[in-house]
Amino acid sequence: MASIGDLEARVDAIEERNKKVESDKAWETSLARRTLLFVFTYLAVGIYLYEVNIPNPWLNAIVPAVGFMLSTLTLPYFKGIWLNHARRK
Repeated sequence: MASIGDLEARVDAIEERNKKVESDKAWETSLARRTLLFVFTYLAVGIYLYEVNIPNPWLNAIVPAVGFMLSTLTLPYFKGIWLNHARRK
């Protein structure tokens, strides 16, 4: 049988883990993360298009960056639909 001290240590460890999970979840859904993804996608595509001599590379880089941003905004909606379907089974 576990002692009170062992149980308290286990509860403390679980609470620490939960704090980390909550922080990770907050980051995953944050506007800051989504903005950074948009900026990095735009820059990466813009640099690539510039290097391969595509006309108007910085204007053309907007399309994939916006597409990626839209996918990050809509995925939680589709995740909810999928989870509801998976729970019914």
